[in-house]
Amino acid sequence: MEFLVRTENRLPADTPDVTRQRLREAERKRAGELRDAGVLKRLWRVPGRNATIGLYEAADPAALHDAIASLPMWRWLDVTVEALATHPQERQAGQMT
Repeated sequence: MEFLVRTENRLPADTPDVTRQRLREAERKRAGELRDAGVLKRLWRVPGRNATIGLYEAADPAALHDAIASLPMWRWLDVTVEALATHPQERQAGQMT
């Protein structure tokens, strides 16, 4: 299943810089692992906000939850998930080629 995942990072503004840097590095590492595993397909940042939009693929919503919860910033993320289904036009386009 594919999912569109929107996250907004709510890490407190008073978080020490050293902690913030450590979390960012750990987040990059874990995102790379999810990408290598085929779970994180695409990732975009939202200009002007501390937010991302990601395209994830997981066996089911529980597996997606586990992947997102494995991110080091998890406890500070405001997460919105939309399950995606192939549109009939996309299925037809694939059959025409």
